[in-house]
Amino acid sequence: MIILTKHADEAREKRGLNLDRIHRTVMAPDLTSVDPVDPTLTRSFKAIDEAGGRILRVVHRSEGNDTVIITAYFDRNAKP
Repeated sequence: MIILTKHADEAREKRGLNLDRIHRTVMAPDLTSVDPVDPTLTRSFKAIDEAGGRILRVVHRSEGNDTVIITAYFDRNAKP
């Protein structure tokens, strides 16, 4: 199950991101990396076709069988 923190949910609404895009990014990323500041966090990246190929970054961590989303945003510096 995917769970959004309060911050992630507020950021999702503010940035106009839908849950499907976040889910696709976590479940089938184009690229993943460990967060350099907090190794318990994973950064997942995915090019979103319906957003002109922009790269969505989702920062998340695992808690048992759940995935907790910390934040999500289109990363202007990410390269496809």
